[in-house]
Amino acid sequence: MKKIWICIITVIAIAACRKEKSSSVYFLSPEEGKNVAVGTPLNIKLDLIPGSFDSVTYLIDTTEIASKTDTSSVSFSTDKMDLGITILTAKIYKDGIAKEITTNLVLLPATAPREYSYSVINTFPHDTSSYTQGLEYHDGIFYESDGLTGESSMRKVAVDGNVLKQLDMPAEIFAEGLTVVDDKVIQLTYQNKYGIVYDKATFNKIKEFPYQESREGWGLCFDGKNIIKSDGTNRLYFLNKDTYIEQGYIEVYDSEGAVDSINELEYIDGKIYANIYQTDNIVIIDPATGAVEAELDLSSLYPDNDRNENADVLNGIAWDAAGKRLFVTGKKWDKLFEIKIKE
Repeated sequence: MKKIWICIITVIAIAACRKEKSSSVYFLSPEEGKNVAVGTPLNIKLDLIPGSFDSVTYLIDTTEIASKTDTSSVSFSTDKMDLGITILTAKIYKDGIAKEITTNLVLLPATAPREYSYSVINTFPHDTSSYTQGLEYHDGIFYESDGLTGESSMRKVAVDGNVLKQLDMPAEIFAEGLTVVDDKVIQLTYQNKYGIVYDKATFNKIKEFPYQESREGWGLCFDGKNIIKSDGTNRLYFLNKDTYIEQGYIEVYDSEGAVDSINELEYIDGKIYANIYQTDNIVIIDPATGAVEAELDLSSLYPDNDRNENADVLNGIAWDAAGKRLFVTGKKWDKLFEIKIKE
């Protein structure tokens, strides 16, 4: 997990070793922006003229990995590197002066996601007025957050689709994802830049909390220790379950690149299941690395031409941990499905 730091940059003038940008030396390898599969040895080579420098120090992000006094390349293992954009820096020293050049590459998972199929076990009614943003299953009932400005609410819903309790949101709120943590329900707002904590039994509001680094509210889940939040990018933020402070994040990638528009979330048996907005796909993410390990294509679950008239996109994943049942639905769908994943 990457840490979020507030950096204070202090500029100190040191006459003996000042930094200057260099335009005469460049990286021969790797190519700028190159995709590199984790585990692939990295060969770093500069276009250097012998005698034009005293030494070169190589860094990956801010970590020094090698120092050379000749023009030979540097080999580095990528086995333990984080996924995502990585900055390579070369500090080229001559007579006490350091010239600094940089390039970048993108670390991706070494293997493509596995493709999963599914079977439908049961079909249940779903309220077509619910623009589903978050879905959880606890104690035999669903907790559901539905969105749209002026139409948002939070609900307790029976498996048969009957709404047992509903809290309507103020007109200015566009409600988003939710999750259950102990005796509380935590709900996000879309662009209002804060989340809301409720008493699980009564829906009485306990407090609000501001977003920090994450730009918007999209999806939530709980892994038993941390609340996990999506914001529509390829980042998943880890929040303290008691203070709701963002304590770090992972970036989500598959073998082809960043996976953006991560929406509704569910934590199932050590993995994060996520809807990808405006698609019929669910991706299964390793929370330790951000790698997409598997994909579930649900385009045949409820095809567009079979859906009720006002139905929108697939969104909503709920897990019955005790019964090992997986539920999915969509925004304003008239059906909620219990499915079983086949590897």
